[in-house]
Amino acid sequence: MTRGCATGVLLERDDETSLVARALEQALDGIGSVVVLAGPLGNGKTALLRALSRHPGAASFSVLHASATLMERDHAFGVVRQLLEPVLAGAPAQVWSGPAALAGPVFDRDGTGRIDDAAQPVQLGLLSLGRNLSAIKPLFVLVDDLQWVDEPSLATLELLAGRIRHLRVVLVVTVREGDPLAERPAAASVLAAATRRLRPRPLSPAGAAKLVRAKLGRECDEAFGLACHETTGGNPLLLTGLALAWAVGGEPPTEANAELVRAVRPAQARERLVACMRAQPEPVRRLLKAAAVLGESAELDVVSVLAGLDEPSTAEIVRALGRLGLFRGAGFAHPGAREAVDDLMSAGEREQFHLRAVRLLYDLGKPVETVAGQLLATSTPQGLWAVEALRDAAHVALRRGAPQTAVAYLRRALLDTSVDGPDRATVLVDLASAERLLDVNAAVRTLSYAVALLPGPRQRAAALIRLTPAVMGDAPDAVVSILRGVFEEFGRPEQLSGVDRDLALRLEARLRFICRTESWGLAGTCTRLDELQEGEWTDSGAARELVSVLVNSAALTVGVPARRVAVLAEQLLAREPASSAHSASAAPLLVTALGAADSPGVVAGWLERALVAAQQRGDVVEQAMIRTEQSLIHLLTGRVGDATLAATDALDLGAWNWGSVGTSAAVVSGAVALQLGDPVLIGRLLTSVEAEPANPCLATMTGLLRGHAAVARGEHAVAALTLADCGAHLDRLGWRNPVLFPWRSALALVKLKLGATCDAIALAEEERLIAEEWGAASGIGRTLRVLGRIVGGDRGLGLTGRAIDVLRTSAHRLELLHALRQRAELTELPDSWRSCLELAEEIGAQRIAHRARVALGFTAPVNTGGKLTRSEQKVAMLAVSGRSNQEIAEMLDVTSRAVEKHLTNTYRKLGVRRRSELAEALRSVGSASPA
Repeated sequence: MTRGCATGVLLERDDETSLVARALEQALDGIGSVVVLAGPLGNGKTALLRALSRHPGAASFSVLHASATLMERDHAFGVVRQLLEPVLAGAPAQVWSGPAALAGPVFDRDGTGRIDDAAQPVQLGLLSLGRNLSAIKPLFVLVDDLQWVDEPSLATLELLAGRIRHLRVVLVVTVREGDPLAERPAAASVLAAATRRLRPRPLSPAGAAKLVRAKLGRECDEAFGLACHETTGGNPLLLTGLALAWAVGGEPPTEANAELVRAVRPAQARERLVACMRAQPEPVRRLLKAAAVLGESAELDVVSVLAGLDEPSTAEIVRALGRLGLFRGAGFAHPGAREAVDDLMSAGEREQFHLRAVRLLYDLGKPVETVAGQLLATSTPQGLWAVEALRDAAHVALRRGAPQTAVAYLRRALLDTSVDGPDRATVLVDLASAERLLDVNAAVRTLSYAVALLPGPRQRAAALIRLTPAVMGDAPDAVVSILRGVFEEFGRPEQLSGVDRDLALRLEARLRFICRTESWGLAGTCTRLDELQEGEWTDSGAARELVSVLVNSAALTVGVPARRVAVLAEQLLAREPASSAHSASAAPLLVTALGAADSPGVVAGWLERALVAAQQRGDVVEQAMIRTEQSLIHLLTGRVGDATLAATDALDLGAWNWGSVGTSAAVVSGAVALQLGDPVLIGRLLTSVEAEPANPCLATMTGLLRGHAAVARGEHAVAALTLADCGAHLDRLGWRNPVLFPWRSALALVKLKLGATCDAIALAEEERLIAEEWGAASGIGRTLRVLGRIVGGDRGLGLTGRAIDVLRTSAHRLELLHALRQRAELTELPDSWRSCLELAEEIGAQRIAHRARVALGFTAPVNTGGKLTRSEQKVAMLAVSGRSNQEIAEMLDVTSRAVEKHLTNTYRKLGVRRRSELAEALRSVGSASPA
């Protein structure tokens, strides 16, 4: 039965209404009955009762309706008056004949207003009055919430139920199962007299969706309806509250919003839950509070102790709460029930409950995170034991990949430390270690506070080295000053031994990493590397860390030949376990150095093992770092498809969020996107930059990305200025590596487009000399290719041939492919295009493969239907990054209609039909790389 009415929507109650209809038919023949509608809070008893009053079978009956309330339980005969006063107003005088006159005082017929509610004659008079009324017209008596009916009225209903079999009366009552008031003897007697006891079931998923649609007044996606059902368990009260709350928000009931609906907590439903809980006896409320405080995973025996109840009482209360619909098993039936308990407690009472829970769980030896979770809910200092418990819990949280939780534990621990003592410094050091996985700048600040509280250089040094060189690379000047001061207190590492020497080496590693963004800081890299290589550096973890920093710096500056860098980096990486914490090791520095040195082969397997370990730990930051490094290695080994996938994964994991992964990973992300020439990746990176980065390295990388995007738009003059400015900044940093930062050759090609051939040759030749100095084949081959493209003709073809010969000795097959394509374009020979096509298909370079097929006549050129405007490009990039139309509109400060229009034009121009095809289409129509 599905019925829309002014009072609501009745669904999936055909069985119940059919049974009541049969009872009405029997009453017409003089056989009365009692029907009970039972169940937990919100299962639709009241809605069903109201619908029954409008049932077609009730047309021949006088319908008497009353709703009992907890607040009116002391009003004698209140429910009886609700039932009878409306019908008595128009009844003939003879209904008061005989014993019925004894009921007169209930309705103040004698003018005294006095009622002896305990007197049996009054009860008999009411029964006689009902009999007289039913003789005129059968009675359909509906009583809502029997458990709250006042005692005199309940006694009258008990009397009626006992004799109803011989009356033309149907009595239907609702009762909330589990309510102690429903167990009063008179109520139990009425329930026992029932000929039919019905328990309306929760709505099915289909029924829940229908109810939601009816309340929202619009269609909803199937996934949205299913989420509503799962959130509420099909409880009509909760479903109705959820739908009404969602309607107020104005969001569409779509599949995309299905997850959001699970977090909605309707105020209407919460009020009903709270009212139900407040009506329970004090022991029941204590158990509810204890269960809410301890949380979902609490064991029932612990809940019992916290509530101050014995085992039998607890078991009885849990059963009652189950019947009420508040509990399922030994815990809350749904999150809304647990959250409603908060309204039963004042802030002070809640604090005391949590404090008692803390001590109870601690004394019982429960897991440290369980204890820590309770401490988070308190603000009262607990002392040293709480600090240790919270620190232990933070370590456990970090091991399971939950740095945010660890940070919360440690911040709470600060409440139990001194204001400026070493105990506070210890917690701050732990906090900085946890924060580095979320916000490197916050970690550095926290560490600086800790160092200021530590008494001696050894303790300060031990604290400072808790953050890796890469993290300390973003340290502000004040922290660098502290670091330098502590290092100077130790003196040169060569003059030290043991722990002090290791501490000094690690401090030096951090200082040198910080100074790598200053050309003067890189000047002594080669000399220091020579000094360390003369000693036994491989056996010391501290020395290996320093050498890793120096090797990375040497790769950036081209201060040491690529071959030497590769040998050192391979030796160092061999000593780094792939299973160790990636973000806490020097491995990322070594991966970059090996890639720049044209020796990426040894890294691939190591990174695969490291990724598995990071996934097992659940460490998202490490996964972002590793996928970024894998994208670089895949790029430099010619695995274009894998490089694109790894770069996309890294971005999805937050690789461009330098606040968590650090600037090194973000710089590598940008370098990979540039060399892939992937417009989608470049677009995603640029749309994620909300403001100009303060970090000079990141600002430069962002500028390079903008320059390459300008090339793709055909704005060559803008691109030339941007690339030149960024290149000058890289030169000031001393970062000259032509494999990682081939900005000169990129700018040379832009200059060629602008007709400045001499400038283009000068730039390309300068990069060729740097590449020769560095010695990596991929860098040399690239510069020869670019020179060949600039000069053209026979000389250009010769340079391109030399580039191909050099690049065949390199693992960088994408660079080889670029050279093969250039030769094919210069010669226009089918054999050259076939060689280009074979390699393009092998490494997954789809754009170049398509170009080769077109040249060979295998396929027609792509008809894009027109070039995308800048606005269309921007909207398309945001759409590819996963933003909704509304989010795009808000970011660009335009209307949703404008976004839809831009996307429609983009789909038409690119020949796609849906958003899922957009990324590949953008890649197929052009590159954002000038190379």
